[in-house]
Amino acid sequence: MLGTSQLNGSPSAGANALGSSGVGAPVGNGLTPDMPQKRVVRAMYDYKAAQKGDLSLVQDEEYEVLEETEEHWWKLRDKHGNEGYSPSNYVKEATDIGLHQYDWYLGDATRQRAETILMREEREGCFVVRNSSSTTGMYTISVYCSMSRPQVKHYHIQKDSDNKYYLSHNIKCNSISELIYKHQYNPGGLCTRLRSAPLGNKPPATAGFSRDKWDIPLNEITLLEEIGSGQFGVVRRGKYRNLDVAVKMMKEGTMSEDEFIEEAKVMTKLQHPNLVQLYGVCKRQRPVYIITEFLEYGSLLHYLRQKEKTLSSKTDTLIDMCLQICEGMAYLEKEKFIHRDLAARNCLVGSKNIKVGDFGLARYVVDDEYTGSGGAKFPIKWAAPEVLNYMRFSSKSDVWAFGVLMWEVFTCGKMPYGRRKNADVVAMVQEGLVLDQPRYCPHNVYQVMRECWEQSADQRPSFHDLKTEIGRLNTED
Repeated sequence: MLGTSQLNGSPSAGANALGSSGVGAPVGNGLTPDMPQKRVVRAMYDYKAAQKGDLSLVQDEEYEVLEETEEHWWKLRDKHGNEGYSPSNYVKEATDIGLHQYDWYLGDATRQRAETILMREEREGCFVVRNSSSTTGMYTISVYCSMSRPQVKHYHIQKDSDNKYYLSHNIKCNSISELIYKHQYNPGGLCTRLRSAPLGNKPPATAGFSRDKWDIPLNEITLLEEIGSGQFGVVRRGKYRNLDVAVKMMKEGTMSEDEFIEEAKVMTKLQHPNLVQLYGVCKRQRPVYIITEFLEYGSLLHYLRQKEKTLSSKTDTLIDMCLQICEGMAYLEKEKFIHRDLAARNCLVGSKNIKVGDFGLARYVVDDEYTGSGGAKFPIKWAAPEVLNYMRFSSKSDVWAFGVLMWEVFTCGKMPYGRRKNADVVAMVQEGLVLDQPRYCPHNVYQVMRECWEQSADQRPSFHDLKTEIGRLNTED
Protein backbone atom coordinates (compact mmCIF):
# COMPACT_ATOMS: atom_id res chain seq x y z
CA MET A 1 0.00 0.00 0.00
CA LEU A 2 1.23 3.49 -0.84
CA GLY A 3 2.16 5.88 1.94
CA THR A 4 1.16 9.53 2.40
CA SER A 5 3.89 10.98 0.21
CA GLN A 6 2.50 11.68 -3.28
CA LEU A 7 3.85 13.08 -6.57
CA ASN A 8 3.27 16.85 -6.78
CA GLY A 9 2.43 19.04 -9.74
CA SER A 10 0.32 18.70 -12.85
CA PRO A 11 1.56 17.04 -16.09
CA SER A 12 2.24 20.46 -17.57
CA ALA A 13 4.34 21.45 -14.54
CA GLY A 14 6.35 18.26 -15.02
CA ALA A 15 6.93 19.11 -18.68
CA ASN A 16 8.12 22.62 -17.81
CA ALA A 17 10.67 21.14 -15.40
CA LEU A 18 12.43 19.26 -18.20
CA GLY A 19 15.57 20.70 -19.74
CA SER A 20 15.97 21.28 -23.48
CA SER A 21 17.09 17.70 -23.95
CA GLY A 22 13.95 16.43 -22.21
CA VAL A 23 15.82 14.75 -19.34
CA GLY A 24 17.64 15.68 -16.17
CA ALA A 25 15.51 17.78 -13.84
CA PRO A 26 13.43 15.80 -11.30
CA VAL A 27 9.67 16.22 -11.12
CA GLY A 28 7.99 18.25 -8.34
CA ASN A 29 9.20 16.82 -5.01
CA GLY A 30 12.43 15.32 -6.37
CA LEU A 31 10.97 11.97 -7.47
CA THR A 32 11.22 10.96 -11.12
CA PRO A 33 7.96 9.47 -12.47
CA ASP A 34 9.23 5.86 -12.30
CA MET A 35 10.69 6.10 -8.76
CA PRO A 36 8.76 4.18 -6.08
CA GLN A 37 6.88 6.32 -3.60
CA LYS A 38 7.73 6.12 0.08
CA ARG A 39 5.84 3.66 2.22
CA VAL A 40 4.89 5.31 5.50
CA VAL A 41 3.68 3.63 8.69
CA ARG A 42 2.49 5.04 12.00
CA ALA A 43 3.55 3.76 15.43
CA MET A 44 0.66 2.31 17.44
CA TYR A 45 2.78 2.02 20.61
CA ASP A 46 5.96 3.42 22.13
CA TYR A 47 9.03 1.21 21.73
CA LYS A 48 12.40 1.85 23.37
CA ALA A 49 15.40 0.56 21.42
CA ALA A 50 17.08 -2.28 23.32
CA GLN A 51 20.49 -2.10 21.65
CA LYS A 52 22.51 -0.50 18.88
CA GLY A 53 20.88 -0.97 15.49
CA ASP A 54 17.32 -0.66 16.84
CA LEU A 55 15.10 2.38 16.36
CA SER A 56 12.84 3.71 19.12
CA LEU A 57 9.20 4.44 18.25
CA VAL A 58 6.93 7.19 19.55
CA GLN A 59 3.21 6.45 19.47
CA ASP A 60 1.32 8.24 16.66
CA GLU A 61 4.50 9.38 14.86
CA GLU A 62 5.16 8.33 11.26
CA TYR A 63 8.13 6.37 9.90
CA GLU A 64 9.37 5.46 6.45
CA VAL A 65 9.78 1.73 5.76
CA LEU A 66 13.26 1.00 4.38
CA GLU A 67 13.35 -2.78 4.55
CA GLU A 68 10.93 -5.54 5.54
CA THR A 69 12.77 -8.71 4.58
CA GLU A 70 12.37 -10.01 8.15
CA GLU A 71 8.84 -10.83 9.27
CA HIS A 72 9.00 -9.43 12.81
CA TRP A 73 11.57 -6.59 12.59
CA TRP A 74 11.44 -3.87 9.93
CA LYS A 75 14.09 -1.30 9.15
CA LEU A 76 12.55 2.18 9.50
CA ARG A 77 13.62 5.83 9.28
CA ASP A 78 12.20 8.49 11.62
CA LYS A 79 11.56 12.17 10.86
CA HIS A 80 15.05 13.08 12.11
CA GLY A 81 16.74 10.71 9.64
CA ASN A 82 17.61 8.06 12.27
CA GLU A 83 17.44 4.49 10.95
CA GLY A 84 17.14 1.13 12.67
CA TYR A 85 15.01 -1.94 13.31
CA SER A 86 11.66 -1.81 15.12
CA PRO A 87 8.98 -4.46 15.78
CA SER A 88 6.66 -4.79 12.78
CA ASN A 89 3.62 -5.47 14.98
CA TYR A 90 4.00 -2.02 16.58
CA VAL A 91 3.23 -0.13 13.34
CA LYS A 92 0.39 0.10 10.82
CA GLU A 93 0.02 1.70 7.42
CA ALA A 94 -0.35 5.45 7.96
CA THR A 95 -3.19 5.54 5.44
CA ASP A 96 -5.05 2.68 7.12
CA ILE A 97 -5.15 3.53 10.83
CA GLY A 98 -8.88 4.17 11.23
CA LEU A 99 -10.28 2.60 14.40
CA HIS A 100 -7.02 0.76 15.13
CA GLN A 101 -5.83 3.78 17.11
CA TYR A 102 -8.41 3.12 19.84
CA ASP A 103 -7.83 0.58 22.60
CA TRP A 104 -11.48 -0.50 22.50
CA TYR A 105 -11.29 -1.70 18.86
CA LEU A 106 -10.85 -5.48 18.35
CA GLY A 107 -11.03 -5.68 14.55
CA ASP A 108 -12.31 -9.04 13.29
CA ALA A 109 -12.68 -10.62 16.74
CA THR A 110 -15.66 -12.96 16.94
CA ARG A 111 -18.64 -12.53 19.24
CA GLN A 112 -17.22 -15.36 21.36
CA ARG A 113 -13.78 -13.74 21.58
CA ALA A 114 -15.35 -10.46 22.72
CA GLU A 115 -17.39 -12.28 25.38
CA THR A 116 -14.32 -14.17 26.61
CA ILE A 117 -12.36 -10.94 27.07
CA LEU A 118 -15.18 -9.01 28.74
CA MET A 119 -16.26 -11.83 31.07
CA ARG A 120 -12.63 -12.11 32.17
CA GLU A 121 -12.60 -8.40 33.07
CA GLU A 122 -15.83 -8.52 35.12
CA ARG A 123 -16.12 -4.71 35.10
CA GLU A 124 -19.44 -2.93 34.63
CA GLY A 125 -19.48 -1.02 31.34
CA CYS A 126 -16.27 -2.57 30.03
CA PHE A 127 -16.70 -2.65 26.25
CA VAL A 128 -15.14 -3.37 22.85
CA VAL A 129 -16.04 -2.52 19.26
CA ARG A 130 -15.56 -5.17 16.58
CA ASN A 131 -16.32 -5.68 12.92
CA SER A 132 -19.79 -7.11 12.39
CA SER A 133 -19.66 -10.79 11.41
CA SER A 134 -23.02 -10.57 9.64
CA THR A 135 -22.71 -7.29 7.70
CA THR A 136 -19.51 -6.24 5.91
CA GLY A 137 -18.45 -2.69 6.72
CA MET A 138 -20.62 -2.46 9.84
CA TYR A 139 -19.64 -2.68 13.51
CA THR A 140 -20.88 -4.15 16.79
CA ILE A 141 -20.44 -2.93 20.36
CA SER A 142 -20.09 -5.63 23.04
CA VAL A 143 -20.49 -4.48 26.63
CA TYR A 144 -20.32 -6.21 30.02
CA CYS A 145 -23.16 -5.57 32.46
CA SER A 146 -24.46 -7.25 35.61
CA MET A 147 -28.18 -6.56 35.60
CA SER A 148 -29.76 -9.78 36.91
CA ARG A 149 -26.55 -11.73 36.29
CA PRO A 150 -23.11 -11.13 34.74
CA GLN A 151 -23.50 -11.07 30.95
CA VAL A 152 -22.29 -9.50 27.72
CA LYS A 153 -24.75 -7.63 25.50
CA HIS A 154 -24.13 -7.00 21.79
CA TYR A 155 -25.44 -3.98 19.86
CA HIS A 156 -25.14 -3.42 16.11
CA ILE A 157 -24.12 0.13 15.19
CA GLN A 158 -26.65 1.42 12.66
CA LYS A 159 -26.32 4.06 9.95
CA ASP A 160 -29.13 6.34 8.80
CA SER A 161 -29.77 7.92 5.37
CA ASP A 162 -27.52 10.87 6.31
CA ASN A 163 -24.63 8.48 7.07
CA LYS A 164 -24.85 9.19 10.80
CA TYR A 165 -24.04 6.38 13.24
CA TYR A 166 -26.43 5.46 16.04
CA LEU A 167 -27.39 2.82 18.58
CA SER A 168 -30.61 4.55 19.55
CA HIS A 169 -32.41 7.24 17.54
CA ASN A 170 -31.91 9.93 20.17
CA ILE A 171 -28.08 9.86 19.85
CA LYS A 172 -26.64 10.16 16.33
CA CYS A 173 -23.03 11.01 15.46
CA ASN A 174 -20.79 11.58 12.45
CA SER A 175 -18.22 9.00 13.56
CA ILE A 176 -18.02 5.84 15.65
CA SER A 177 -15.47 7.42 18.01
CA GLU A 178 -17.89 10.30 18.67
CA LEU A 179 -20.72 7.81 19.24
CA ILE A 180 -18.61 5.94 21.80
CA TYR A 181 -17.80 9.23 23.54
CA LYS A 182 -21.50 10.17 23.82
CA HIS A 183 -22.47 6.76 25.23
CA GLN A 184 -19.74 6.99 27.85
CA TYR A 185 -21.89 9.68 29.49
CA ASN A 186 -25.36 8.53 28.47
CA PRO A 187 -26.43 4.85 28.17
CA GLY A 188 -29.05 5.93 25.63
CA GLY A 189 -30.87 2.60 25.57
CA LEU A 190 -27.86 0.35 26.31
CA CYS A 191 -27.85 -1.93 29.36
CA THR A 192 -25.26 0.41 30.94
CA ARG A 193 -23.17 3.39 29.86
CA LEU A 194 -19.85 2.56 28.23
CA ARG A 195 -17.03 2.99 30.74
CA SER A 196 -13.64 1.64 29.64
CA ALA A 197 -11.84 -0.73 27.32
CA PRO A 198 -10.23 -3.95 28.65
CA LEU A 199 -6.96 -3.15 30.46
CA GLY A 200 -5.96 -0.27 28.20
CA ASN A 201 -4.02 -0.39 24.95
CA LYS A 202 -1.39 -2.92 26.00
CA PRO A 203 1.42 -3.40 23.44
CA PRO A 204 1.78 -6.90 21.95
CA ALA A 205 4.81 -9.06 22.67
CA THR A 206 7.78 -8.61 20.35
CA ALA A 207 9.86 -11.43 18.87
CA GLY A 208 12.62 -11.07 21.43
CA PHE A 209 13.51 -7.78 23.15
CA SER A 210 15.35 -6.74 19.99
CA ARG A 211 16.14 -8.00 16.51
CA ASP A 212 19.25 -9.87 17.67
CA LYS A 213 18.99 -9.77 21.47
CA TRP A 214 18.35 -13.21 22.97
CA ASP A 215 21.27 -13.54 25.42
CA ILE A 216 20.13 -11.28 28.28
CA PRO A 217 22.46 -10.19 31.11
CA LEU A 218 20.80 -10.94 34.45
CA ASN A 219 21.52 -7.40 35.70
CA GLU A 220 19.04 -6.08 33.10
CA ILE A 221 16.20 -7.98 34.83
CA THR A 222 14.62 -6.86 38.10
CA LEU A 223 13.30 -9.91 39.97
CA LEU A 224 10.01 -9.48 41.85
CA GLU A 225 7.59 -11.83 43.64
CA GLU A 226 7.27 -15.58 43.08
CA ILE A 227 4.26 -16.43 40.93
CA GLY A 228 4.56 -20.20 40.57
CA SER A 229 6.71 -23.29 40.49
CA GLY A 230 6.96 -26.46 38.47
CA GLN A 231 9.18 -29.35 37.59
CA PHE A 232 11.79 -26.92 36.28
CA GLY A 233 11.94 -24.70 39.36
CA VAL A 234 10.56 -21.38 40.55
CA VAL A 235 8.83 -18.75 38.39
CA ARG A 236 9.03 -15.09 39.42
CA ARG A 237 7.56 -11.96 37.94
CA GLY A 238 10.23 -9.58 36.73
CA LYS A 239 10.78 -6.29 34.96
CA TYR A 240 12.81 -5.57 31.86
CA ARG A 241 12.73 -1.78 31.71
CA ASN A 242 8.97 -1.09 31.99
CA LEU A 243 7.93 -4.48 30.60
CA ASP A 244 6.51 -7.22 32.84
CA VAL A 245 8.20 -10.56 32.22
CA ALA A 246 8.15 -14.06 33.74
CA VAL A 247 11.51 -15.44 34.88
CA LYS A 248 11.88 -19.24 35.08
CA MET A 249 14.78 -20.15 37.34
CA MET A 250 15.78 -23.64 36.26
CA LYS A 251 16.77 -26.23 38.85
CA GLU A 252 20.16 -27.81 38.44
CA GLY A 253 19.93 -31.05 36.48
CA THR A 254 16.34 -30.53 35.28
CA MET A 255 17.15 -29.66 31.69
CA SER A 256 19.67 -30.12 28.93
CA GLU A 257 20.96 -26.55 29.23
CA ASP A 258 23.50 -26.36 26.41
CA GLU A 259 21.07 -27.80 23.86
CA PHE A 260 18.31 -25.45 24.98
CA ILE A 261 20.54 -22.37 24.77
CA GLU A 262 21.41 -23.25 21.17
CA GLU A 263 17.71 -23.56 20.34
CA ALA A 264 16.63 -20.41 22.22
CA LYS A 265 17.95 -18.10 19.53
CA VAL A 266 15.61 -19.75 17.03
CA MET A 267 12.63 -19.77 19.37
CA THR A 268 12.79 -16.04 20.09
CA LYS A 269 11.94 -15.55 16.40
CA LEU A 270 8.70 -17.53 16.74
CA GLN A 271 5.81 -15.14 17.26
CA HIS A 272 2.07 -15.73 17.35
CA PRO A 273 -0.82 -14.14 19.31
CA ASN A 274 -1.53 -17.54 20.91
CA LEU A 275 2.02 -18.47 21.90
CA VAL A 276 3.76 -17.24 25.04
CA GLN A 277 6.68 -15.21 23.69
CA LEU A 278 10.19 -16.36 24.58
CA TYR A 279 12.32 -13.23 24.97
CA GLY A 280 15.61 -14.96 25.68
CA VAL A 281 17.82 -16.59 28.32
CA CYS A 282 20.28 -15.46 30.96
CA LYS A 283 22.95 -18.00 30.06
CA ARG A 284 26.00 -16.54 31.80
CA GLN A 285 25.37 -18.35 35.06
CA ARG A 286 24.16 -21.79 36.06
CA PRO A 287 21.41 -22.71 36.19
CA VAL A 288 20.06 -20.66 33.29
CA TYR A 289 17.17 -18.23 33.66
CA ILE A 290 14.51 -18.24 30.95
CA ILE A 291 12.73 -14.93 30.22
CA THR A 292 9.22 -15.08 28.75
CA GLU A 293 6.15 -12.95 28.31
CA PHE A 294 4.10 -12.41 31.49
CA LEU A 295 0.35 -13.11 31.38
CA GLU A 296 -1.62 -11.62 34.23
CA TYR A 297 -4.32 -14.28 34.78
CA GLY A 298 -1.93 -17.22 35.17
CA SER A 299 -2.41 -20.81 34.07
CA LEU A 300 -5.49 -21.86 32.13
CA LEU A 301 -6.00 -24.79 34.53
CA HIS A 302 -6.21 -22.47 37.53
CA TYR A 303 -8.43 -20.05 35.63
CA LEU A 304 -10.88 -22.79 34.61
CA ARG A 305 -11.19 -24.05 38.17
CA GLN A 306 -11.53 -20.56 39.60
CA LYS A 307 -14.26 -19.52 37.12
CA GLU A 308 -16.13 -22.84 36.90
CA LYS A 309 -19.53 -21.44 37.97
CA THR A 310 -19.39 -18.75 35.29
CA LEU A 311 -17.79 -20.78 32.51
CA SER A 312 -19.60 -24.13 32.75
CA SER A 313 -22.67 -22.75 30.94
CA LYS A 314 -20.67 -20.66 28.45
CA THR A 315 -20.25 -23.18 25.63
CA ASP A 316 -19.26 -20.57 23.05
CA THR A 317 -16.57 -19.14 25.38
CA LEU A 318 -15.12 -22.62 26.00
CA ILE A 319 -15.07 -23.33 22.26
CA ASP A 320 -13.25 -20.06 21.71
CA MET A 321 -10.62 -21.05 24.31
CA CYS A 322 -10.01 -24.29 22.41
CA LEU A 323 -9.83 -22.42 19.11
CA GLN A 324 -7.18 -20.01 20.41
CA ILE A 325 -4.99 -22.86 21.66
CA CYS A 326 -5.48 -24.70 18.36
CA GLU A 327 -4.38 -21.58 16.44
CA GLY A 328 -1.17 -21.43 18.46
CA MET A 329 -0.52 -25.13 17.88
CA ALA A 330 -1.24 -24.81 14.15
CA TYR A 331 1.51 -22.19 14.00
CA LEU A 332 3.94 -24.51 15.83
CA GLU A 333 2.96 -27.33 13.48
CA LYS A 334 3.71 -25.11 10.48
CA GLU A 335 7.09 -24.19 11.99
CA LYS A 336 7.90 -27.92 12.58
CA PHE A 337 7.87 -27.64 16.39
CA ILE A 338 6.55 -30.44 18.61
CA HIS A 339 5.31 -29.44 22.06
CA ARG A 340 5.26 -32.85 23.85
CA ASP A 341 3.61 -31.46 27.00
CA LEU A 342 0.41 -29.74 25.84
CA ALA A 343 -2.07 -29.44 28.73
CA ALA A 344 -4.18 -26.76 30.42
CA ARG A 345 -1.47 -26.27 33.07
CA ASN A 346 0.95 -25.20 30.31
CA CYS A 347 -1.35 -22.61 28.74
CA LEU A 348 -1.61 -19.08 30.12
CA VAL A 349 -4.44 -16.55 30.19
CA GLY A 350 -3.84 -12.90 29.31
CA SER A 351 -6.12 -9.89 28.98
CA LYS A 352 -6.95 -10.58 25.34
CA ASN A 353 -5.57 -14.01 24.47
CA ILE A 354 -5.03 -17.52 25.74
CA LYS A 355 -1.52 -18.68 24.86
CA VAL A 356 0.35 -21.96 24.66
CA GLY A 357 3.39 -21.86 26.93
CA ASP A 358 6.55 -23.90 27.45
CA PHE A 359 6.57 -25.02 23.81
CA GLY A 360 10.35 -24.75 23.71
CA LEU A 361 11.02 -26.46 27.02
CA ALA A 362 9.30 -29.74 26.28
CA ARG A 363 12.31 -31.20 24.51
CA TYR A 364 14.74 -30.16 27.22
CA VAL A 365 12.91 -30.32 30.56
CA VAL A 366 12.69 -33.65 32.36
CA ASP A 367 9.16 -34.29 33.68
CA ASP A 368 8.62 -36.36 36.82
CA GLU A 369 5.34 -38.15 36.09
CA TYR A 370 6.35 -41.16 34.04
CA THR A 371 9.53 -42.76 32.75
CA GLY A 372 9.39 -44.72 29.52
CA SER A 373 11.71 -47.53 28.52
CA GLY A 374 13.93 -45.03 26.70
CA GLY A 375 14.51 -43.02 29.88
CA ALA A 376 12.48 -39.99 28.82
CA LYS A 377 9.72 -38.73 31.12
CA PHE A 378 6.30 -37.39 30.18
CA PRO A 379 2.75 -37.03 31.58
CA ILE A 380 0.81 -40.25 31.02
CA LYS A 381 -2.74 -38.90 30.96
CA TRP A 382 -2.07 -36.70 27.93
CA ALA A 383 0.04 -39.29 26.04
CA ALA A 384 -0.96 -40.89 22.74
CA PRO A 385 -0.68 -44.69 22.24
CA GLU A 386 2.49 -44.39 20.12
CA VAL A 387 4.13 -42.35 22.88
CA LEU A 388 3.23 -44.95 25.51
CA ASN A 389 4.34 -47.86 23.35
CA TYR A 390 7.28 -46.55 21.32
CA MET A 391 8.18 -43.09 22.70
CA ARG A 392 7.21 -41.72 19.28
CA PHE A 393 6.44 -37.97 19.46
CA SER A 394 5.04 -35.92 16.59
CA SER A 395 2.51 -33.17 15.86
CA LYS A 396 -0.08 -35.96 15.81
CA SER A 397 0.78 -36.96 19.39
CA ASP A 398 0.32 -33.26 20.23
CA VAL A 399 -3.14 -33.53 18.60
CA TRP A 400 -3.99 -36.38 21.00
CA ALA A 401 -2.93 -34.20 23.93
CA PHE A 402 -5.00 -31.33 22.52
CA GLY A 403 -8.09 -33.57 22.64
CA VAL A 404 -7.39 -34.16 26.34
CA LEU A 405 -6.91 -30.42 26.82
CA MET A 406 -10.32 -29.81 25.20
CA TRP A 407 -11.75 -32.26 27.75
CA GLU A 408 -10.06 -30.26 30.53
CA VAL A 409 -11.62 -27.06 29.20
CA PHE A 410 -15.15 -28.52 29.03
CA THR A 411 -14.89 -29.98 32.54
CA CYS A 412 -13.48 -26.66 33.84
CA GLY A 413 -10.22 -28.19 34.95
CA LYS A 414 -11.06 -31.73 36.11
CA MET A 415 -8.24 -34.30 36.15
CA PRO A 416 -8.41 -36.59 33.08
CA TYR A 417 -9.25 -40.20 34.07
CA GLY A 418 -9.93 -39.03 37.62
CA ARG A 419 -7.84 -40.78 40.28
CA ARG A 420 -6.93 -43.77 38.14
CA LYS A 421 -3.28 -44.80 38.44
CA ASN A 422 -0.94 -44.32 35.51
CA ALA A 423 -0.73 -48.06 34.84
CA ASP A 424 -4.55 -48.26 34.55
CA VAL A 425 -4.61 -45.29 32.18
CA VAL A 426 -1.96 -46.92 29.98
CA ALA A 427 -4.04 -50.10 29.79
CA MET A 428 -7.21 -48.12 28.92
CA VAL A 429 -5.50 -46.18 26.13
CA GLN A 430 -3.94 -49.32 24.68
CA GLU A 431 -7.36 -51.00 24.67
CA GLY A 432 -8.89 -48.06 22.79
CA LEU A 433 -10.92 -46.68 25.72
CA VAL A 434 -11.18 -42.88 25.84
CA LEU A 435 -12.46 -40.18 28.16
CA ASP A 436 -16.25 -39.86 28.57
CA GLN A 437 -18.21 -36.94 27.17
CA PRO A 438 -18.22 -34.08 29.72
CA ARG A 439 -21.61 -33.27 31.21
CA TYR A 440 -22.17 -29.89 29.54
CA CYS A 441 -20.19 -30.58 26.35
CA PRO A 442 -22.19 -30.50 23.08
CA HIS A 443 -22.03 -33.69 21.05
CA ASN A 444 -20.36 -32.04 18.05
CA VAL A 445 -17.57 -30.72 20.29
CA TYR A 446 -17.05 -34.17 21.80
CA GLN A 447 -16.82 -35.59 18.29
CA VAL A 448 -13.82 -33.31 17.67
CA MET A 449 -12.17 -34.73 20.80
CA ARG A 450 -12.83 -38.26 19.54
CA GLU A 451 -11.13 -37.42 16.24
CA CYS A 452 -8.04 -36.38 18.22
CA TRP A 453 -8.05 -39.78 19.99
CA GLU A 454 -7.87 -42.01 16.93
CA GLN A 455 -5.55 -44.92 17.74
CA SER A 456 -3.61 -44.46 14.51
CA ALA A 457 -1.71 -41.18 14.38
CA ASP A 458 -2.31 -40.97 10.62
CA GLN A 459 -6.08 -40.96 11.18
CA ARG A 460 -5.96 -37.89 13.44
CA PRO A 461 -6.55 -34.44 11.91
CA SER A 462 -3.78 -31.87 11.70
CA PHE A 463 -3.98 -28.71 13.80
CA HIS A 464 -4.56 -26.82 10.56
CA ASP A 465 -7.68 -28.93 9.90
CA LEU A 466 -8.78 -28.75 13.53
CA LYS A 467 -8.59 -24.96 13.42
CA THR A 468 -11.05 -24.91 10.53
CA GLU A 469 -13.36 -27.46 12.17
CA ILE A 470 -13.45 -25.70 15.56
CA GLY A 471 -13.87 -22.34 13.82
CA ARG A 472 -17.05 -23.71 12.24
CA LEU A 473 -18.31 -24.86 15.64
CA ASN A 474 -17.61 -21.38 16.91
CA THR A 475 -19.62 -19.81 14.10
CA GLU A 476 -22.47 -22.30 14.35
CA ASP A 477 -22.85 -21.86 18.09
